[in-house]
Amino acid sequence: MNVEQQIAELSQRIDDVIQLALKGGATQAEASISKVQGISVGTRLREVETLEYTNDGALGITVYCGKRKGSASTADLSQQALQQTVEKAIQIARYTSEDECAGLADAEMLERKPLDLGLYFADPLDPGRAIELAIEAESAALDADSRIINSDGASYSGNQGVRVYGNSNQFIAGYPSSRYSLSCVVIGQDGEEMQRDYSYDVSRDPSKLAAAAQIGREAAEFTVAHLNPRKVPTGKYPVLFHSSVAAGIFGHMVSAISGGSLYRKSTFLLDHLGKQILPDWCQVNERPHIVGALASSPYDAEGVQTRDMDIIKDGVLQHYLLTSYSGRKLGMQTNGHAGGIHNWQIGSTGEDYQALLKKLGTGLVVTELMGQGVNIVNGDYSRGAAGFWVENGVIQYPVAEITIAGNLRDMLLNMQGIGTDLDIRSSIVTGSVLIESMQVAGH
Repeated sequence: MNVEQQIAELSQRIDDVIQLALKGGATQAEASISKVQGISVGTRLREVETLEYTNDGALGITVYCGKRKGSASTADLSQQALQQTVEKAIQIARYTSEDECAGLADAEMLERKPLDLGLYFADPLDPGRAIELAIEAESAALDADSRIINSDGASYSGNQGVRVYGNSNQFIAGYPSSRYSLSCVVIGQDGEEMQRDYSYDVSRDPSKLAAAAQIGREAAEFTVAHLNPRKVPTGKYPVLFHSSVAAGIFGHMVSAISGGSLYRKSTFLLDHLGKQILPDWCQVNERPHIVGALASSPYDAEGVQTRDMDIIKDGVLQHYLLTSYSGRKLGMQTNGHAGGIHNWQIGSTGEDYQALLKKLGTGLVVTELMGQGVNIVNGDYSRGAAGFWVENGVIQYPVAEITIAGNLRDMLLNMQGIGTDLDIRSSIVTGSVLIESMQVAGH
């Protein structure tokens, strides 16, 4: 069965369960269904360690009985199971409290003519080829440097499937998507000192993954670079977040301007719409319709149309990230963010990585972050870190077992530069980010 036939069949299932819900007493209903095929291979020391093939399907339905809401899900897609799932959702709704903000997205907000964004690339999901790629990556890493003495494994995964969403506002739509990734983790040793690091790539199109040998060599290079780390004296220093970890800073900002945090009043960016939260040179643009991109989508998880948005313009917050429910709670309207963000592009200051090192002068480059010490309510930020110590714009030696601390409000406002070294492997595309000053605890 090809993907078009799958979408047609799943659309019929969605229509069936919505009609069942309405006949069962629901005043509104929405449902989503997905079917995904995938392969996952893990190797270690050039031997196959795991090989898994998945063929999963699941349906989730939410019903509204007036202003009461009930949800249920099932992995069994038989007619009988679907009937039971609908009945359970209606039963749950009868026991929940009324919520004036509950309900489907407004009909006029739905994307009736979804674009084809080229998110699906068929692949035979050949286990032999998957094993070959994982072993090639691992071999390249193990052969790259005599100090690479062990492997934590390489893995290849490929997933392709379809998802269909529908609701009782006469909306049903679906599209296929795919995702492929390759990673390698190795261990290096110099004397008694050991370090571990990794490299990876991810793409919707398997032909656009970085070469397996390149991923392996990078894993070895990163690992060796971190051998024999030192601590740094405790103090306040400028900190450069390498592009591979910099997206996390903006990820915290996403949480802070999301509707759920706002209506609960549990964010340090409460009431900041129209206010400056980043330097005036900084732009954050959301572009949901980039063909083939990892976080592209023609509509959100509620069927609401996605659109280009300038989230931050000249450092000023232009939009909160709202779903139908959070929008109603705040007296505002959804802007297509049920299920998350879509291709954030963080504008750079035009400097490459080397130029940012020079601008840093003497301070810390962070390449790894540990722990969950981030408080979105007050913005306090404290995490374990590893990376490199820099003097006069030149990397001197690796550092580990340090803690960096600050407040997200200050960190966001006091960015000194964003690099052109873009990391495109997530929904937030940014270069390295230079923060003016943070507390660094070493020895």
